[in-house]
Amino acid sequence: MTIADCLFCRIVAGEIPATVVAETERTLAFRDIAPKAPTHVLVIPKEHYADVASLATADPGLAGEVLGTVADVATAEGVVGEGFRVIFNTGASVGQTVFHAHAHVLGGVDMDGDLTG
Repeated sequence: MTIADCLFCRIVAGEIPATVVAETERTLAFRDIAPKAPTHVLVIPKEHYADVASLATADPGLAGEVLGTVADVATAEGVVGEGFRVIFNTGASVGQTVFHAHAHVLGGVDMDGDLTG
């Protein structure tokens, strides 16, 4: 797959619509189209990295910005007090289906032991 074929790169470019909930100069957060919880927001770096490991290695500062946006989303969505889950799937064998680094922010439901993501 090329970056031109990347679903999330196309969302960043405005070619595919998304319900944006937060945006910074280098990150974008939008609602998952198949939510696993009442709050299910994806947070991505606008620059393409295949997974969180490659993002963290290449640009630790941007990885931190992604986490900062995760915190902003959790606050805006009202799930900080009750708790929320952040999941980074890295590799097809653990469920990564879009190979652009992204965090799932999940909340609004009891997920005791559930590894949804």
